[in-house]
Amino acid sequence: MTTAAPIRVGILHDMADGPGEGRPPLTDLLTMAIDEVTAAGRLDRGVEFVDAYGLGLPAGTAAAVEQAYVRLVDDGALLVVGPAIGDDALVITPLAERFRMPTVNWAGTERGRSDYMFHLQVGSHEDESVLIARYLRDTGARRVGVVYDRSPIGRRHLHFLQLEADIVGVHIADARPVAVMADEASSQFRDVLSAEVDAVVYLGLGLAAPAVASAAVGQGWSGPRVMNGCGMRGFAPEMAQVIDGWVYVDMFSDANRTLTDLRRRLGPEDRPGAGTAYGYDMGRLVAEGLARATELTRDGVRDGLQAIKWLPAAQGHEGTLLGFGHFDRGALHGRYLVLRRWDRGVSVEI
Repeated sequence: MTTAAPIRVGILHDMADGPGEGRPPLTDLLTMAIDEVTAAGRLDRGVEFVDAYGLGLPAGTAAAVEQAYVRLVDDGALLVVGPAIGDDALVITPLAERFRMPTVNWAGTERGRSDYMFHLQVGSHEDESVLIARYLRDTGARRVGVVYDRSPIGRRHLHFLQLEADIVGVHIADARPVAVMADEASSQFRDVLSAEVDAVVYLGLGLAAPAVASAAVGQGWSGPRVMNGCGMRGFAPEMAQVIDGWVYVDMFSDANRTLTDLRRRLGPEDRPGAGTAYGYDMGRLVAEGLARATELTRDGVRDGLQAIKWLPAAQGHEGTLLGFGHFDRGALHGRYLVLRRWDRGVSVEI
């Protein structure tokens, strides 16, 4: 019996300029979801992963991630997973259109969406700030100080925080920008405190989060402090200590039954945090997009992706759904953002 050529799926790594040791955990979760669809008889050929590395923004360059994406196009990928960083999603979205390449990014910006660019939200520059503003209102904060990254990510978060704050009656008394990779934020933090605020917020990619959190400790601030999804970096032990006491936005809920079942199946292969949830959700989107493709062409896979409907998501609160549609390129629907707090090295759901 002749074996059909495998479907090539590209993985765009925009946070490294080369492979590390061992197989990336994301690949294992993609494989798990694809194996499930194959076992059900819905895929009649294998899937081969093709990796391309290009250190994108903010630490690298737009050119590096562009070149990595083009390599995947040239290598015959039928579908691309990535990039992960919002800045890079903005870079790659027009390339997805140029090459008519169905691509699923897992960044935070809804601007990383187009006819061929699909978006699995791992955080949201737009929605997180709405959740944060409502949380601040509910805690009684009326005057808020903000330190934000001087970047598209930080400015986008701040814009939507301001919009929602105006609606819910929270006043942003002062907002100060900080370099994306800053290791010192004392002056910015001092400035926002001088505005006599009830709470402080940090918004950004998170590379400057240790500097902001350290400034809070150094200036004796023990009041309410909130950060966006960059607080997910706290699952690195040294980071959890630095941002102890901060409320942040995450992507997983302890009550999500799809995630609970997934963790049980993974056993010792499970990882703390949201990585298991969004890796498996990405795997299901890839597997279902291929299985539902009208034909094994790039246009056919695009059509397959937008035919995905109402899959229970491992991310978010129980009841969050995965799917796309005509002019609908955001995968997660429902209450997919979860407020949590770092408490002595443990992430606790609020």
